[in-house]
Amino acid sequence: MKISELRERVRVAREDAGSSEALRQWLDRKLPQLHRTISMRDDAGTTLFNFIQAYIERVPDILEAAQSVANHAKMRPQLIPVLKVAEEFFLRPSATPGSDRGLLVLLDEAYLAHRMVEEVNDRYVSHGGESLIPMSNTKANVIVYELLGEEYANQLDAAVDEAVAGLLPEDVFESPAFLAYKAGIDEDVRQDMWRRWPNMAEELGVGLTWREDTPDCP
Repeated sequence: MKISELRERVRVAREDAGSSEALRQWLDRKLPQLHRTISMRDDAGTTLFNFIQAYIERVPDILEAAQSVANHAKMRPQLIPVLKVAEEFFLRPSATPGSDRGLLVLLDEAYLAHRMVEEVNDRYVSHGGESLIPMSNTKANVIVYELLGEEYANQLDAAVDEAVAGLLPEDVFESPAFLAYKAGIDEDVRQDMWRRWPNMAEELGVGLTWREDTPDCP
């Protein structure tokens, strides 16, 4: 995994002279269209700006956390190829309009990376009974889904589904490595991992309030 390159990609994007202004202008256009389930305290524009900035900057952290889980679960050969797809999404952003600058260029790729890790975690949960990646990014992903728009976000989700299905088939969870992990997991080790990687929903809340009637997306 190229964690240091991911962090450098974020640093360069953040230091772009027009990064903050481009992101703020884009969010100002999106803010009136946000779903009613998304509410913010105080200055909505600043709150949303801080949230999105943190969402993008957390990509290296969440991929590093997922890599740590892969190593601990002795499933590196199965999981690292999936994580490297997310890594490549982020390191090689797709072509964007010339008006997009800095961090805004990375938002689509950040969503793809976060969604891929979420999908891997969901598959773990469905086969292992509880979350193995000690971050919760579902609510953050739903907010970004709303910002990107349903049609485009669904296209990105389809790309995630295709990549994960091809690289992480169901029989992986019947492998001796995964079954041994489930049978022998050390709860103290799990709790230590959770302390190292705090809950992403809390980390990225930044004044966002989530209501119980949130729609089921992405």
